[in-house]
Amino acid sequence: MSYRTLTISLAMASALLGSAATAAEFEFTFAHVLTEDTPNARAAVVFKEEVEKNSDGRIEISIRPAAQLGGDVEIIEQTQMGLVDIAIPPTGNLANFNEQMYLFDLPFLMEGDEAMKRVLDGEVGTELLSTLEANNLHGIAMWGAGFRNMTNNIRPIAGPGDLEGIKMRTLQAPTILSTYRTYGANPTAMAYVEVYNGLQQGVVEGQENPLANIASMKFHEVQDYMTLTNHAYHTYAAVMNLQAWNSLPDDLKSVVEAAMITGRDAAREFTVQDEARILEDIADEIEIIELSEEGRAAFVEASQPIYEEFRPKVSDALMDKALAAAKGE
Repeated sequence: MSYRTLTISLAMASALLGSAATAAEFEFTFAHVLTEDTPNARAAVVFKEEVEKNSDGRIEISIRPAAQLGGDVEIIEQTQMGLVDIAIPPTGNLANFNEQMYLFDLPFLMEGDEAMKRVLDGEVGTELLSTLEANNLHGIAMWGAGFRNMTNNIRPIAGPGDLEGIKMRTLQAPTILSTYRTYGANPTAMAYVEVYNGLQQGVVEGQENPLANIASMKFHEVQDYMTLTNHAYHTYAAVMNLQAWNSLPDDLKSVVEAAMITGRDAAREFTVQDEARILEDIADEIEIIELSEEGRAAFVEASQPIYEEFRPKVSDALMDKALAAAKGE
């Protein structure tokens, strides 16, 4: 083979490889704020792999983790505008755009994983996801990071009265802010990526998060006490920009939907696996308090005004449906 023939052959091979590398019909950006070792960040990779495999490469997903594109509110806004295509924002933040999302942050609504699945995966979750089209979002599934627990530097929390006066960091979420005001705390909304420094510097004295988030962000290093309140499931809505969703043919919509369910289930499995290990890993660094039955009952009673405050925004029908589903009725 001559040098000229070899050069042409290599050029053609290079062109073919380049063409194959850009063969995807759809290229979507998936943004979130979570560090890559957390259950939902790992589940996002599962989603990406499922989509790319089952679409035969017609869809390519680029994941931007760890708040590379901003905090949760910024990512929601970017997804609405089409600057981001896929996101898993907490429903607490989504409630700033869609008031019915207040429902999922009501404390002690869902007691355990089975109640959570009945609410999120059933009629209530499906109905709420469908309302997001008014926000230029297509809701696909309800993900989540496990149940939230409280940490602080002031005192052990055994009941709602122990929160009196504590400066608690929360999501920028009206339901959660109102919850801590009702318990007598002094809540402050703060971006997730700012919380460690806020705790370290005393700007806030406590926070709430699932165990995976607490461990991945090392909040236990700058907190003295953690109470396993499991008071609210940290729900994420897996969403797409509406125009991005509508751009897909039906067969690829089915691929994305199935992959979102696979990702959701993977996140839940990863969460269960991680939580037992996390408790063991951090036990020497933070005092862990189990909430007693009496303490839980006191919290539930103290939470009733929050339900009445947000019932008009959520709607009577949806609130009652969620309460019934949570109880298995």
